[in-house]
Amino acid sequence: MKIIILGSGQVGETLAKNLVGENNDITVVDIDVSRLRQLQDKFDLRVVQGQGSYPRVLREAGAEDADMLVAVTNSDETNMIACQIAYLLFKTPNRIARIRSPEYVREVDKLFQPTGIVIDHLISPEQLVIDYIYKLIEYPGALQVVNFAEGKVSIVAVKAQYGGALVGNDLASLRERAPHIDTRIAAIFRQNQPIRPQGSTVIEAGDEVFFIVASQHIRTVMSELQRPEKPYTRIMIVGGGNVGSGLALKLENDYKVKLIESNLSRSEELAEILHKTTVYYGDASDQELLAEEHIDQVDVFITLTNNDEVNIMSAMLAKHMGAKKAMVLIQRNAYVDLVQNNTIDIVVSPQQATISALLGHVRKADIVSVSSLRRGIAEAIEAIAHGDKSTSKVIGRTVEKIELPPGTTIGAIVRGDEVIIANSHFIIEQGDHVIMFITDKKFIPAVEKLFQPSPFFL
Repeated sequence: MKIIILGSGQVGETLAKNLVGENNDITVVDIDVSRLRQLQDKFDLRVVQGQGSYPRVLREAGAEDADMLVAVTNSDETNMIACQIAYLLFKTPNRIARIRSPEYVREVDKLFQPTGIVIDHLISPEQLVIDYIYKLIEYPGALQVVNFAEGKVSIVAVKAQYGGALVGNDLASLRERAPHIDTRIAAIFRQNQPIRPQGSTVIEAGDEVFFIVASQHIRTVMSELQRPEKPYTRIMIVGGGNVGSGLALKLENDYKVKLIESNLSRSEELAEILHKTTVYYGDASDQELLAEEHIDQVDVFITLTNNDEVNIMSAMLAKHMGAKKAMVLIQRNAYVDLVQNNTIDIVVSPQQATISALLGHVRKADIVSVSSLRRGIAEAIEAIAHGDKSTSKVIGRTVEKIELPPGTTIGAIVRGDEVIIANSHFIIEQGDHVIMFITDKKFIPAVEKLFQPSPFFL
């Protein structure tokens, strides 16, 4: 596939890295020559220096015969105009744009349509992060919650802990402990190394366990792997930007929410917008302020400013002063591994959330959704099976007969409204939504090929 990426920032670079490794023809466009040179040194791709919305630059990038344009520059306006020009001048068949401002997102139904700004898929990082954090609050103790098939089935990551009934026991005992709930352990990471889950595999404290289950049974399975946590009630948010204010707005009807904002005028504005959230003007690293607001009674302390260092340090202080959980937004990938699993309980990466949404649109075959897991090391994919037994490598075959690439697990199948946790004897049918977990991303092209029907396959 020939893909043009506008923007060589962290999202553009991460996307290029993912797609170059899957035998795509990638061209990256940016005005920053030094960034483009760095990308060329790292990856096998073309670069074009220039403003991504200019027709001349798009033509030089190969828009006339490109399969897809992905606009992820820091400017919403550039992204929108580039997609419109690609459609009008070059008939580029697929156009994706990252749109960050809520002012545009709020009018999405009116702006982005065939008679308006012609964008096929709009990615809003702020909303993706809000939804991501909301799920973690909804399921206390989860490290990641990813929904598939319109929310019918989920993949959940948890850290196994002493107090969980399954810890110290083999996986086969899960069936005995929860006979009425169908679930599957998709992957286990022990000391950052993947372990193939088998019935005889013993769960150890500290294991990062990914399980697949019908969404209504998430809490039951979690309780087998760690001591059940009480539902969160008190939440403190640091940062009143688009993400912080949007999250507070989504939470304030069901939780007791406090928000700290360091800009006076913004804090006053938020006090008008948020009706049930208590807004404070102040510094989140002010120990006196945290003590006065009873930080030791806060269930989750969430830092969402655009400064990684502020987020990390204020979260560490809050934990030191008694906050039960600390959740931190971090932009720089280099910081993620440094702080995860230490004082900080959960790190949220807007880049990974955005990449997951983008990959769902650029994968080959009929890939409905993609979720980047373990900070990009692994992926979960929802693919639709098409064809018949003569044209497909999966339809009409049992799960055990499908030649899955190494490190790939079929965890669940959604057929209509029915969620079926896969077993070795289950037969895939036309139209099934197949949810897979892939521990090694280099095999993703092989998974895509598996779900591409061919008239020549016998």
